[in-house]
Amino acid sequence: QLQLVESGGGLVQPGGSLRLSCAASGFTLSIYDIGWFRQAPGKEREGVSCISRSGGSTNFADSVKDRFTISRDNAKNTVYLQMNSLKPEDTAVYYCAAKPSVRAMCALWGYNAWGQGTQVTVSS
Repeated sequence: QLQLVESGGGLVQPGGSLRLSCAASGFTLSIYDIGWFRQAPGKEREGVSCISRSGGSTNFADSVKDRFTISRDNAKNTVYLQMNSLKPEDTAVYYCAAKPSVRAMCALWGYNAWGQGTQVTVSS
């Protein structure tokens, strides 16, 4: 059974950093594009970043460009989201999701397998 588990969330002060992990079990991550999404209270879910199965293509929402990076270690069946210079508006539940890779470039839509989410709170 395909399963994704996020970890690494927590409470951090503005300007701080966190690294989220998305670990896959029950399937080989290397054939999937992986996306990170977030949902803040009272707001719609938004796409944050994605990475293609090879790692050769990445994409970021404008709100996190130059602050977040995404990477993957297919040998460990894990994808990472490094979040730097965090702002209060980054506070949300962060989810990773997977979809079978069909294109060289990843996109922030079409995901059909989701993790349970991890809370990120940016506050002083």
